[in-house]
Amino acid sequence: MRKSGFAAAAGLGSLALLLTACGGSSGSSSNSTTTSTAQPGGQATSAALSNVPPPGSTVLHVQKSSIGWVLAVANGQVVYAYDKDPKGGSPACTGSCAQVWLPVTGSPVVSPADTGLGTLGTVATSNGAKQITYNGSPLYTYKGAKALATKGNGIGGVWHVVKMSESNIVGGAG
Repeated sequence: MRKSGFAAAAGLGSLALLLTACGGSSGSSSNSTTTSTAQPGGQATSAALSNVPPPGSTVLHVQKSSIGWVLAVANGQVVYAYDKDPKGGSPACTGSCAQVWLPVTGSPVVSPADTGLGTLGTVATSNGAKQITYNGSPLYTYKGAKALATKGNGIGGVWHVVKMSESNIVGGAG
């Protein structure tokens, strides 16, 4: 039976973690705290705790879509602003609207690969959740949209992607 490249890489990664864990000398110490987590497929990953967002965080990052650079959540879903939302106020998209336009909730965290973004914050929704805002506008994703799909842009003339530029990416054109 032939192993896939993914399975082989996962096995090598596990071996490297095992060797790293067992290979230190007894006289040395480290102040770096790491955590290991099992990922789908059984491979383990290790990351410094300082690089792991706290529980309840939602990571936002700049991605290139078919209509240009846009703001998206970590899974690649593009985020939208609703023209009828008052800046800094309670979201106007509630009830059946919020069943199609899903509020982006949690504590906002910017990807370390991005720079020069506007102000991220939160506003309370009608059910008490913390909805993430960008420059005061509550953010939403379009239900069922695939990663980097922008099919919600312009719907009803009131839904818009949050446009960004390549200069918002560390090392991007400036």
